[in-house]
Amino acid sequence: MPHRIVVLALDGLLPFELGIPQRIFGRSMSGGPDGGTRKLYEVVTCSVRPPGVVRTDADFTITVEHGPEALATADTVIVPTSYELGPVFTEGRLTEELAAALAYIRPGTRMVSICTGGYVLAAAGYLDGRPATTHWSSADHFQKLFPRVKVDPDVLFIDDGDVLTSAGVAAGIDLCLHIVRRDHGTAVATEIARRTVVPPHRDGGQAQYIHRPVPEPQFATTTAARAWALERLERPILLRDMARQESMSVRTFTRRFREEVGVSPGQWLALQRVERARHLLESTDLSIDQVAQDAGFGTATSLRQHLQATLGVPPTAYRRTFRSTAGTVRQS
Repeated sequence: MPHRIVVLALDGLLPFELGIPQRIFGRSMSGGPDGGTRKLYEVVTCSVRPPGVVRTDADFTITVEHGPEALATADTVIVPTSYELGPVFTEGRLTEELAAALAYIRPGTRMVSICTGGYVLAAAGYLDGRPATTHWSSADHFQKLFPRVKVDPDVLFIDDGDVLTSAGVAAGIDLCLHIVRRDHGTAVATEIARRTVVPPHRDGGQAQYIHRPVPEPQFATTTAARAWALERLERPILLRDMARQESMSVRTFTRRFREEVGVSPGQWLALQRVERARHLLESTDLSIDQVAQDAGFGTATSLRQHLQATLGVPPTAYRRTFRSTAGTVRQS
């Protein structure tokens, strides 16, 4: 059976965010054992009330055909942003109506929020003692309202196992693609991203989107250095070599790289090499030693350490999980 995703549509929702789960999950298909295709996910939208009209922040309403009982059928629940959260946003507590709806959710259900939808998860207690993120402009308020949550305002999303949170709006796309990647592998997520005309993985975090004074006209970027590095991930890459591509000092390059990308050059390189290794593990029969070399880790031990730290699994386990799905995805 397809994995069932139930999206909770609250009054004051953003239509764009409501459409993200359907666009990313709703059209995903994979090759079936009989040579045909099968749906990977089933997406259902519900309200906290019986089926009917839900207000949006636009000049139109939407009609939702499922009531809160649909939450009891969910494998994953997604809560998009709402601009009418009332006491959830001002006092950090659920309304009786919202609490009654969330009570339908079964223990062990995966919980996901997009942007300030995280306020709902926090008010319901799902984020107590756990890392989470939300839109950078709300991060300080979110932390004060929910002091038990470990708020990280700099990242695009956080995966804490059965609870996942994302930053503002488009970061919901990043998170949904990450979930597909986690569930079915890089090849499936990349194909969905290609059809949706979005990058399968965005570099950095929210730091690159926070408002800053307009830079001087001659402000240099680090784009060329990143492109140069991606063409030679399998080779040793020194920080001074990357800085040289932009004719900058190492100090200036490091500062501007972090401003643009949200992480240090070393962290970025490690993430790119992990992505290269994931692709090779899924799409080739290369030995673990060869994957390590081609991805730039040098040794199988280094590859194992980086995958364990980033993904929580060693290379052999990752390949065993995702190798069979590579090349079978189709999206209509």
